[in-house]
Amino acid sequence: MKFLYDFFPVLLFFAAYKLFDIYVATGVAIGAALLQTLAYRIRTGRFEKMHLLTAGLLLFFGGLTLALRDPTFIKWKPTVINWLFAVAFLGSAWIGERTLVERMMSHAIQVDKPVWSRLNWAWTGFFASMGGANLYVAYSFDEATWVNFKLFGMLGLTLAFVVAQALYLARYMEHENPEGGA
Repeated sequence: MKFLYDFFPVLLFFAAYKLFDIYVATGVAIGAALLQTLAYRIRTGRFEKMHLLTAGLLLFFGGLTLALRDPTFIKWKPTVINWLFAVAFLGSAWIGERTLVERMMSHAIQVDKPVWSRLNWAWTGFFASMGGANLYVAYSFDEATWVNFKLFGMLGLTLAFVVAQALYLARYMEHENPEGGA
């Protein structure tokens, strides 16, 4: 359910684009991101950083798209978000005692520091690549293809990466023996 909630603005952007155009879709995405941020605040009493970042970037890039009637700006938003994530994961390799991926996942799984480090580098590369892939599609294909890629391509690649990460982590998880041994 949280997954759909987090993708609410992207789903509405996609639907509005299919029904209208890039400008209506951009306005809908801005409104959806602001609504999502407010609803989370009302429900939990706090803001989620990801929602604030997305809403802020949508306001900036979407606002430029609407004000200048140029879809180039909204096409850059996924790249900027992905590259900011890449920088955050990269920086966490040197700042603090634990990498960002370890901070996010260590409550659910215990693995050695080198494994966390490799995962952190994998996420850094993934987000950097996703930002590049978005620009490639935005500048090499028509607008409708980019909109489809924004929803289905980026979502599909993210899901595939998460599955690959789970398979990688499964190698390091301790399996209990039915007789009680390790």
